[in-house]
Amino acid sequence: MSVLDTSMVGAARARLRLTQKRMRENNARFGAWFNRVMPKGLYARSLIIIITPVVILQSVLAFVFMERHYNMVTRRLSAAVSQDISALAELAVAFPTPADQERIKRIAQFNMGLTVEFLPDERLPPPGPKPFFSILDSAFTGELVKRLRRPFWTDTVGNSSLIEVRIQLDGMVMRVFARRSQAYLSNSHIFLVWMVGTSLVLMAVAILFLRNQIKPIEALADAAIAFGKGREVAGFRPRGAREVRGAALAFLEMKRRIERQIEQRTTMLAGVSHDMRTILTRFKLELALIGDTPDTEALRKDVDELQSMLEAYLAFAREDVAEPPVTVDVARIVEDVRANAERHGADVTASFTGDPLVMLRIDAFRRCLANLAMNACRHGRRIVITGTRDERWLIVTVDDDGPGIPQDRREDVFRPFVRLDDARNQDAGGSGLGLTIARDAARAHGGDVTLGESPLGGLRASVRIPV
Repeated sequence: MSVLDTSMVGAARARLRLTQKRMRENNARFGAWFNRVMPKGLYARSLIIIITPVVILQSVLAFVFMERHYNMVTRRLSAAVSQDISALAELAVAFPTPADQERIKRIAQFNMGLTVEFLPDERLPPPGPKPFFSILDSAFTGELVKRLRRPFWTDTVGNSSLIEVRIQLDGMVMRVFARRSQAYLSNSHIFLVWMVGTSLVLMAVAILFLRNQIKPIEALADAAIAFGKGREVAGFRPRGAREVRGAALAFLEMKRRIERQIEQRTTMLAGVSHDMRTILTRFKLELALIGDTPDTEALRKDVDELQSMLEAYLAFAREDVAEPPVTVDVARIVEDVRANAERHGADVTASFTGDPLVMLRIDAFRRCLANLAMNACRHGRRIVITGTRDERWLIVTVDDDGPGIPQDRREDVFRPFVRLDDARNQDAGGSGLGLTIARDAARAHGGDVTLGESPLGGLRASVRIPV
């Protein structure tokens, strides 16, 4: 292969790759546009799946009927009437006497259903405007052109029930009136009415049945959302199609397993708490009997720290799963958290906007905000608590002016017992479970806790819970 051939092949391949790239880009743009304009709900998409084929089928049937059957019948009727008119014109030319004209009139009226008049010393009127979309005018006029060898004039729009034809004969004009139904398929609207009417009835039945099939899916979604927010799933039962029932049964089985696992863990933790608190109480009693010495004072501090760590661990593991959600005043909880933080010596301000009544697990949510506020108190002197509620979300932010946390370490502090020595002061106390408990409480409500930069220069902790 020569160098020229090689370069031509390379150029063709480059053009092919460019064409494929443009086709992929166009497909991607079309797909993005199609996803934007298409409805997002299953019910709306199912309606489109049902209605679109029906509309297309009815449109094709109407097109075939109007273009084939309707046109064919109209042309055949027009051909028959034009043949009769052409025959009458030839008879009028062959028999021009008044007596013959009377016989022609009777023949036309009784045998052909036409009304004939002879206008002596008349001329054809000037041509009138032709209707643009009239099938009758085009078909009828075309058939007359094929059969008549004389000048003629037609009016297919003047009288809605009659067609008028004027033919120029020798020294006179023959005027013929025919019923429109003789040359035109006038009952086509019956077909269209039946077609549209039956389509509407069938679509209404389909929509009704489809709605009944969508309801179990919506109920399953609502139950999953409620369970994810930690709320009671009341009145939910499997129903609908077999696949939907299977998904509902799987959801209920998963719910029972999770609740059984939580119940077993809570029972185990209650036993561990009772046993360890008994030992700690015995330690405190023995230390009290020993007396006050430097060694016993250090031991008391260790016992107190161990007890606080035990309480924090139990609170983290328990997560208040048995607490039912109730409608609470979030603004009052925010004010209580502010007052408690002020008692620890911080300068705290709080505000809330929107409807404060939200369905929450009050103790878990209070512990979430309290842990965030206490974490801010340990590392900052100024704290701002801001709460907002809209139609979808409850958002509470806690800002401090402390040293903050590096961005690459913000997820690490949510791990149990993790403390950042370089970012936060380890001598400030704490068990390393505060942020972990706060995030678990928020996630039990279907939300989350995130960390970011604070306008005060420190850390911002944001609680975002769906309402």
